[in-house]
Amino acid sequence: MSRIGTRIDETGTLVRDGGGFALRRDAGGRYQLDLHRVPVDEVEKRVRIVGTLVAEALVDVDDISIA
Repeated sequence: MSRIGTRIDETGTLVRDGGGFALRRDAGGRYQLDLHRVPVDEVEKRVRIVGTLVAEALVDVDDISIA
């Protein structure tokens, strides 16, 4: 995993995770996502996220789009 504060640009599958969302990474593993909007159209689809790592596996997402 990367260091806190690192810019993240990853692709993977967006999945619901409890009351939130996670990215099941193409490279393996997963990130919990802190999203500023609810990505209804992208759930269970391959997406690209861009954001900042704010904890060990938590990304503050700036942008999410279909990959």
